[in-house]
This record gives sequence, structure tokens and C-alpha cells, in this order.
Amino acid sequence: MPIEKIVIVGGGTAGWMAAAALSRVRAGRDVAITLVESEDIGTVGVGEATIPPFLDFNRLLEVDEREMMAAAQGSFKLGIQFVNWGKQGDSYIHPFGNYGYQMGGISFHHVWQKYRQSGDPRPIQVFNLETMAAHFGRFARTEDYTREDLPPVNYAYHIDAGRYARFLRGYAEKRGVVRREGKVRNVAIAGDSGFVEAVELEDGTRIAGDLFIDCSGFRGLLIEQALKTGYEDWSNYLPCDRAVALPCLREDGSGPLPYTRATAHSAGWQWQVPLQHRNGNGHVYCSSFMGDDEALDILVGNIAGKPAADPNFLRFTTGRRTKFWNKNVVALGLASGFMEPLESTSIHLIYTGINKLIALLSLDGITQEQEDAFNRLTGKEYARIRDFLILHYNATSRDDSPFWNHCRTMAVPDSLTEKVELFRRNGQIFREDDELFTETSWAAVMMGQGISMQGHNAMVGTLKEPDTGRELDGIEQSIRYVVQHMPAHGDYLRQYCPAPAQ
Repeated sequence: MPIEKIVIVGGGTAGWMAAAALSRVRAGRDVAITLVESEDIGTVGVGEATIPPFLDFNRLLEVDEREMMAAAQGSFKLGIQFVNWGKQGDSYIHPFGNYGYQMGGISFHHVWQKYRQSGDPRPIQVFNLETMAAHFGRFARTEDYTREDLPPVNYAYHIDAGRYARFLRGYAEKRGVVRREGKVRNVAIAGDSGFVEAVELEDGTRIAGDLFIDCSGFRGLLIEQALKTGYEDWSNYLPCDRAVALPCLREDGSGPLPYTRATAHSAGWQWQVPLQHRNGNGHVYCSSFMGDDEALDILVGNIAGKPAADPNFLRFTTGRRTKFWNKNVVALGLASGFMEPLESTSIHLIYTGINKLIALLSLDGITQEQEDAFNRLTGKEYARIRDFLILHYNATSRDDSPFWNHCRTMAVPDSLTEKVELFRRNGQIFREDDELFTETSWAAVMMGQGISMQGHNAMVGTLKEPDTGRELDGIEQSIRYVVQHMPAHGDYLRQYCPAPAQ
């Protein structure tokens, strides 16, 4: 059957991102798109940090960056600072850009390792622009440069997820998306095909559709409650199952930092996401090792100002649906699965889900091949991100609490063990299936948490001296020049995309 009616169940970030992206389909074909949400059902709304591919989503929509950032109270993000992960007192930054650049087809961290073993004292961080700019609290975009021979700036955003959803609602409604207020009380399923035919609201309204997008959050109203898809539990690898979120005002007079901060505590970790007028904060923890009251006390004791709302407690099971696309239902956001926001992948997975849906979508109908391809590609993406998150917990020398003893000694997937051992042996990092995280990402976390390279790529010996040494010096000098000429992050925001005062 042709797709003439698309129904999105649930609003929030996932629902309105889907609505905004799919509204562009209507420019070529008259497809009815309806989004059903209820003001009485709150959204989780704590996923406020993004990663660089998110810029592509906004470019797809052709939205103005300044307008979006002002509307979402946004700030810029150069990476994530991890505090107390390898051991207490340590910190490192996982940057968005690469360390240096390839030389003779050889990844930079191999070249750096050769020089380090030869006595060069410079840490690898000085060869990364985003790390150095973050360290000094500075920011600029590549297009702000007056010279073209300087390294580019790779960045993402911190956004108020609720405000961003409202911004996208306006975008989508201008392009013909219809919003219906109400709670779903029943899901009608066709007896012959098992496809969802319609959702029925509490007021009796029946909304029929040919394709349904489930953005109903943890409940999985369509994908799970109606279609009984099933769930793959990953809590044996990622044991945290609780979170408490608590925004606060910044009372120390400091401007927003150009990076997210993740601070490890005794049974989990705390996020800090700096927006223009407040910080988003939260504490992710494991209920087997910590109670709710203790988790809240730790969070309140480690924020930058007075709480700006009541604490929001969340319960979750890390994992994924056994199918992300089942019959004529595609799950996005929390309805598709959950991995804690340690590497800011929540909004990213919404975007890539939408991207794959649009790439596979045929308005002539739904085929098994479409469903299978979507599920296979999304499953691989989830597994690669899962392994990267496990690395943060497992690669630690902390033994100060039962939680960290468990994480340090737990069994991990063979795919992760192989990755770590290859790096430990000679610095090799292989990206598989177009996975999200780069060589620099893996190297930053492994080195930042105490996994050292014992050797390097044998081809490094083919690089010519003293040319290579001068090239390293040039990289460091270019980065130093750029950072020195960047404005403070807060000053840049006030000039480029100031948000209205709250």
C-alpha cells in the first residue's frame, strides 16, 4: 500500500526532529503528517549535549544557526572533559577534531608515539585545536578565520532540548505538519498483516496512518506495547540504571564552558552541560550500589548554583529493541533503546535513525528489505557505541568503591577486548562498519584512562627527518596561534547568537 499518511506518536526532541525532517517530503508529494502528543505527558528532556554530525541535521533543514542557537539557549561544544575516570584526580578531554593529521598515510598518534619514545616531552593534547581551545575557554568557527592555512574547528552544540523541540515544532507546522493534542488509549492493529492501522485518543478521535513513527519514550507505545517487539538488555555491560536531572543557575559569574563535563563519582557519574543562562546537570548511577537520596545529595553538592527546578528521577534499562523497524512502525529516540548520555549520543541516534529512514523510505509502500536493512544498520551502530561506552567504565584503575571494582573486573564484549589489545600492542585502531567514533576518539579515551601504546606503526620509520619534526612543530604553532586569537566563549555567544534573558 502506498504511504499517504504518516503518524508520529510522541513529541519532544525525537518527535519534532522526525516531523521537521519528514515535512520536507511534502514538497514533492502530498503526504499527510500528523504528530500526536499530550501536554500532560512530560518528556525526559535532559539530552542537551550533541556531537558534530548534529550540525548536518540542521543543515538538512536549512535552519539558520544563529536563530536556532538563540532560540535553544545554545552554547558551543568542542568536546567532553572526563574527570576521575581512569583514577581519582585525573582528567582528560575527548575532543571532536583529530590529533594532528595523517603523515604519509600514517595516523598522527603513531608519529607522536615515536617522538615521545625518542624523548619529545610534548603531550599529544597540544596537537589538537579543540582540546587547547577548550582548556582556555575559547571559541571561534573556521569561517571566522582571516587565514586559510589554519586547522579547522570541529564543534557541536549544547541546547535546551525543550526549547529546541519548540523551535522545530514551528518549523514543521509551517510546512504542513498537523499537531494533535491528546493521549493514545488504544492502538488498532490489522488482523491480516499485523500492521498498525490507527491510534485512538482518549476523546475518541481515530487517527489512521500507513507509516507510524514511535517517539513515545521509554514506554514504546507502538513498538513494544502494541507490537511486542522485545528488548535486548545490556545492563550486564553498562550497569547504571538510574539518573536524576537538576538544572541550576550559574552563580559564580563564570561564562559557559565550551565543553561538556562528565565527572565520575562512587557509583556513576555526573554531567554538566553549560547553556547560555544555566547549566544542565544530572547524576547517572547504579541502584545496586547507591540509593536515590544519596545520588541526589551528591548532585546537589556538586553543581554551580541554586537548583532551577525540582529534581527529575529517571529509571532505565540500557539496551535496544530487538527490532527498530517492525512492520509499519519505526522507533526513534528512547522508544528504540537507551544508552546513557556519556558521549552525548542520544540526540545523535535520533538523527541517524531519521537519516536512515529517509534514505530507505519509499512512498510506494513498505518492504521487508527496507525493514531488514534499517534494523541491520541501526543494530551495528548501537553495538559500536555500546562498546565505546563500556570502555570508559572498564578502563579504570579505581578501586575505591564496590561499583568501580565491579566495572574494572567485569566481562566485556570480545569486540572491545580486541580493540583495546590492538591499541595497547602497537597503537592500531580499526574503524568498522563506518562506526561513529574516530581513531582520535578511541585514542583519547584509552590514553586518557591509562591504556598506553607499547609500540607504533612500523611505517613511521619511513618518514624523513628533519622534515617530520618541523611538521610537528608547525602543527603545534598553528594551533597556538589560532587559540590565542580566539575570543572567550561567552564573548563569542554574546556577539554571535545571544539568547533572550530568562
